Amino acid sequence: MPLRVSTIAFLNPAPLLYNFEHEPTATTLREHYDVHYTSPAICAEELNAGTADLGLIPIASLTPDLAIVPGCAIASRDEVRSILLLVKNPDWLSPAEALKQVRTVATDTASRSSVTYTRILFEHFHHTYPTFVDFPADLATMLPGSDAALLIGDPALLAREQRTAIDNATKTPLLWLDLAHLWRELTGLPWVAAVWALRPESLAPAGLSPQQLIADLTASRDAGLAHTEQIVDEWTPKLALSPNTIRTYLRHNIHYTLDPDCLRAIELFRTLATQINALPPLPTLNLLTP
Repeated sequence: MPLRVSTIAFLNPAPLLYNFEHEPTATTLREHYDVHYTSPAICAEELNAGTADLGLIPIASLTPDLAIVPGCAIASRDEVRSILLLVKNPDWLSPAEALKQVRTVATDTASRSSVTYTRILFEHFHHTYPTFVDFPADLATMLPGSDAALLIGDPALLAREQRTAIDNATKTPLLWLDLAHLWRELTGLPWVAAVWALRPESLAPAGLSPQQLIADLTASRDAGLAHTEQIVDEWTPKLALSPNTIRTYLRHNIHYTLDPDCLRAIELFRTLATQINALPPLPTLNLLTP
């Protein structure tokens, strides 16, 4: 029985999935893995519901029953570009002062982690409590009735490419804030979006050991990072982004290794999220043991 894998239909996990999508490895991996694509939030829902066995899920969706697979992550050491908070700033205030004026935030709910990071920014660091309202990822509908808008993933990257047009179309001056950069400034730690998480009981029926799973996922990441130019060529027709934007994003904005700093960042994120009652406690990180 192949391991049912739920992953993200965005640009940023493309290097992690390289061996699953390209020969000569893809055919062999299909013997043990059945991969399908969805949004970050649905990845987590499927994994927690038991309709998936392995998922690339937001760190907000980790539970004590799920094991984090060591090795890979979707993270950033500073500016990530794909987590974007746009804040109306009619009085041309500093970013800190403008954030304190926000009362409503239109949120793209594709990632639970990004919404929680935003709540931590306001509630823990600025001691304000805006109302969050769910919207499709479309600034034309998000901004008119809100003080700020949160975009994640490919829609955020596309908005950056269209910044001049968006600024010209918006009657109020906007602050363009990179959420990962703000997190780094406030904590000194990387921003972590997602990790591979596993229902451990699913390994044996798939004929996989922990060592083999870790090796397969790490090898796929390493192959993806070694073939960045091929990924750029494949994704340029799919997105209204320049090849250089995609190349820079994959090579410099995203950090794909779950290193000790990333683990500390996850622990801090979960602690702060619990303190503001955004998430239930996660006493310890359950790492899959090779």
